[in-house]
Amino acid sequence: MNSFTYNIKQAFQQIGRNKGMSFASVFAIIAMMMILGLFFVVSVNVNLFTEMVKQDYDSVEVYLQDSTDTAQAQTIMNKLETVKGVDKVTYRTKDEALNIMKERWGDSGYLLDSLGDNPLPNSILVKVSSVKGADRVNTLAAKLDGVESTKYYKETVDKLTKVTNFMQAAAIVIMIFLIVVSVVVVSNTIKLTVFARAREISIMKYVGATNWFVRGPFLVEGIIIGIFSSLVSAGITYLIYSRIVATIGTKVMTILSSPLVPAGYLSLNLIVIFLAMGISIGACGSVISMRKFLDK
Repeated sequence: MNSFTYNIKQAFQQIGRNKGMSFASVFAIIAMMMILGLFFVVSVNVNLFTEMVKQDYDSVEVYLQDSTDTAQAQTIMNKLETVKGVDKVTYRTKDEALNIMKERWGDSGYLLDSLGDNPLPNSILVKVSSVKGADRVNTLAAKLDGVESTKYYKETVDKLTKVTNFMQAAAIVIMIFLIVVSVVVVSNTIKLTVFARAREISIMKYVGATNWFVRGPFLVEGIIIGIFSSLVSAGITYLIYSRIVATIGTKVMTILSSPLVPAGYLSLNLIVIFLAMGISIGACGSVISMRKFLDK
């Protein structure tokens, strides 16, 4: 316990002695995590939308105008049933659409209750047997009164899959590069502390201090830098994303029939990921610098 308290105390003193480099390390890790957080947020929402769309890959959804009444909707359905390649036509109210979305969200479906007024439109779901059938439905529906827009999901899924794969590959490449940069910056910060305490370290080793006793404060210093950076990064990402959800979340749900992932749900995953990365980066940077200078 005394050794742990000593390591913590020395680590904070070392951070205070090298404020400039410590700030540089924190800034580098925060910048890295913010970029990764951007990729993570976009990727999670694209994946969610893609998975929801995949469930309707063989259908065309015809969105109705708010002014379209039940009789007019039935007329539209009768006309769509005559299109070649159409298997089934079903009317879906906005409440039914919201309930289906809640079911797809599973245990997190209750989060949609916070939306207030239901922003989804009434719609007609047209099951098709071929791409040509979907094209015919789109062409006809666009000419009918009372129709707001249509959406065919298979083409959207193909495009989203390509975008998702590209984003994942880009995120991995950028993550590797930024992690290496962050580890180097943290390592250089620890080196300055090692140089500043070189004489003290020599005396400690001379009187019998073990290498791990000497390394302790430096390792804790790197971990503290990593933890602080990860918490700041997660906090900033949460604030920005929550503002985005509050500003355009309803519009996105109306346009895409898929809400953005709630900020609260996303923040828990971000904190875990950022903490793991921050601690790892700080520890790796410390180990690298100590291995080179303290094992001489």
